[in-house]
Amino acid sequence: MSSPMPSSELLAAIQRGCVIPAHPLALTAKRTLDERRQRALTRYYLAAGAGGVAVGVHTTQFAIRQPSIGLLRPVLQLAAEEVNRFQQAGGTSTIIKIAGVCGETRQAVEEAQLARELGYDVGLLSLSAMKDCSLEEMIRHARAVSEVVPIMGFYLQPAVGGRVLPFDFWRRLAEIDNLVAIKIAPFNRYQTFDVVRAVAESGRAGPVALYTGNDDNIIPDLLTAYRINCGGRPVTLQIVGGLLGHWAVWTRRAVEQLEAIHRLIAGQPQPAGSPDAGMTIAEWLQQGIEVTDANAAFFDAANGFAGCIAGLHEVLRRQGLFEGRWCIDPAEDLSPGQAEEIDRVYAAYPHLNDDGFVAAHRDEWLA
Repeated sequence: MSSPMPSSELLAAIQRGCVIPAHPLALTAKRTLDERRQRALTRYYLAAGAGGVAVGVHTTQFAIRQPSIGLLRPVLQLAAEEVNRFQQAGGTSTIIKIAGVCGETRQAVEEAQLARELGYDVGLLSLSAMKDCSLEEMIRHARAVSEVVPIMGFYLQPAVGGRVLPFDFWRRLAEIDNLVAIKIAPFNRYQTFDVVRAVAESGRAGPVALYTGNDDNIIPDLLTAYRINCGGRPVTLQIVGGLLGHWAVWTRRAVEQLEAIHRLIAGQPQPAGSPDAGMTIAEWLQQGIEVTDANAAFFDAANGFAGCIAGLHEVLRRQGLFEGRWCIDPAEDLSPGQAEEIDRVYAAYPHLNDDGFVAAHRDEWLA
């Protein structure tokens, strides 16, 4: 038994590659859902040119699943409604709706069923709850979820709840028919290569799209072509897009960067007026380091990512999209010195923010 696959148009969009922000959660000062600003945030991503949204993921805060919080269905539903409204108003028809799927198999299957009910196309499969499971148990888990909703695999770094996963796991995962993509986020080049090689050797380099979640290496991931020798036959793969918490802010610039990188790889000229026109590979790599530095501030790398969600909320607050940076957990906030780090990267890299774009449209999104 297999779940219905996305349409051929959506599959083509996934394989082509796009910007997919990991959607934060807008809360009031009382830490209740701020529906107006939650909708505004989705509208921002769609207006910025994002090719999809990922909801119910780490950036949305896993606590939304707690019965006492009860926000998983509401936040999934709000985002789906805004995508549908955008498409009905004439926006692109290939917006990919991705729902985070967490927990052990019973919970994950129930979350996948909810995602399908609400019209989501893909489930992003977190294995955080499977830390002590065998490879065989994890593959059975992935297959069970894939029977409900097509899945995007997820290599999550151990520092924030993931585990090291061997090449054999990714090789077997790639064989699942309803695996449409993998988000690679171990923050580790060796482990990133394991995933790429596994997909190459599986023979599914076309159907399984590769997306970066390596916030410490976004631009280089997108620029790099991987040439894998598979039994004497070279297979070339590219990480085609990203599903990133970092792209939850400054999203318009992320879209411009990815479009420019796609044109660069294809040997196409950059359009006149493009902010990235004329950049050499060396200049792209320099900008990649700037993006990594900005991410370090937003994600609070200096403090083991303790302030990563609050950091994104702070940027959205400064842009006027969020009223405050409140998280579900009252103790979760910026780390000491993190606000000053955000000040620093704002001043150092003004060409990376999209504050002007947000200011021009914010009132419209909040209406």
